[in-house]
Amino acid sequence: MKKLLLAVLIAAGTFYVAGYHSDGAIPILGQAQKPEVGYQAPHFTLTGLDNQTYKVGGKREKPVILNFWASWCGPCRLEAPSLQKFQEKYGKQVDLYGINATANDNPESAKEFVKKYKLTFPIPMDVTGSVSDRYRIMAFPTTFFIDRQGVIRKKIIGTVDAATLERELKALLQPQ
Repeated sequence: MKKLLLAVLIAAGTFYVAGYHSDGAIPILGQAQKPEVGYQAPHFTLTGLDNQTYKVGGKREKPVILNFWASWCGPCRLEAPSLQKFQEKYGKQVDLYGINATANDNPESAKEFVKKYKLTFPIPMDVTGSVSDRYRIMAFPTTFFIDRQGVIRKKIIGTVDAATLERELKALLQPQ
């Protein structure tokens, strides 16, 4: 009986220490994946308009900015030129991914949007909506700023202007 009780206590302690979270977040190296500031960014792999594979998950060489958008979104149209200028100026220092919420959009409309605004940064296509769901996207655009350790440092719902992009990039490039 004592052995069974000890086994239950050890299992419960291990479960607690491993990082169980009642919200269902998955522990990664002792820290949960959760689409919130201070947590590991939820991992994903998507195929882009260019048929390349784009991944987010854990440590990386450069910080990454995820911008969730849809072609029918008016504020997304307003911020597209700022995102492109940012890419041209800082593309070697940061990965900027414009994640199209394809499950709520149309692939052809997304292609037309990219062509119209001459976007040169990667456009991963969230065809099933699973990544948008994992990031709990409720409005477009929504932008996440993720450091080299894979931790979300800032989340902005709504348009992001050039000054904000630059300020947040500088914060991401600071030693953690």
